[in-house]
Amino acid sequence: MSSDQERLLARAAREVLPGQIVNLGIGLPTRLFHYLPPEMEVLVHSENGVLGSQPVAQGAEPDLEMIDSGGAYIGTRPGASVFDSALSFAMIRRNRIDITFMGAFEVDQHGNLANWKIPGKFSPGIGGAMELAQKVDKLVVLCSHNDKHGNPKILKRCRLPLTALHCVSRIITDKAVMQVTEAGLEVVDIAEGLDVASLRAATDAELIIDETRLGRF
Repeated sequence: MSSDQERLLARAAREVLPGQIVNLGIGLPTRLFHYLPPEMEVLVHSENGVLGSQPVAQGAEPDLEMIDSGGAYIGTRPGASVFDSALSFAMIRRNRIDITFMGAFEVDQHGNLANWKIPGKFSPGIGGAMELAQKVDKLVVLCSHNDKHGNPKILKRCRLPLTALHCVSRIITDKAVMQVTEAGLEVVDIAEGLDVASLRAATDAELIIDETRLGRF
C-alpha cells in the first residue's frame, strides 16, 4: 500500500466515533479496519450478515465461512453476531448504520456518487452500495483524487452511471478532505506538502477554500 493511501486511511479513521456502527465498502475502505484504534468501541457491519467483524488475527487460521462483502476473510470480536442478509439489509433500511465508507469511480460537487459501473466493462451489479447510499446518514467516499491517467475523479458533475443522488457527506482523497455543502465542496484539510493551486489544478469541481481555516493531514 502506498504512503498516500496510508495517509488517506489514517485521516479517514478520525471520522469514526466511539459507539458507532460502521459499514466498510469493498476495496480501499475495508483497509480502514487496521487504522481504527484497538481500544475504540465500534461495531463494524458487513451487509452479507455480520455485526462486530474485525481483521483475522495475525498468524491465525481464517474461518473459511467468515468473509466480508468483498470476499475477504474476517474475524469477529467478542459480542459479534451473524445473521442472514435480509436482516442485514433491514438494519440498513431502518437507518441503524451510523456511517459508511465507500470507494468511487467518480463523485461530484453535488454529492452524487458513481461507484458501480464503467460502460463497456464487466460489473456484477449495483449491489448493496445503492441501499447504503440512500439510507445511511453519513457516507464518506475514500478514493484517489485522480485516476491512473491523471484525470480528476472529483467532478462538477458525474459522467458515469450513478449509484445514488445527493448521498455523499464527505470526500477523503490522497490530496484533500472535502465536505459536501449546498454551496459546493468545502475543503476541510489538504495533504501535507500540497499547495492550494495544485489542488485546484487536480480537481474538476469548484472548491471552496478558506486558507485561514485549512487543516493538514
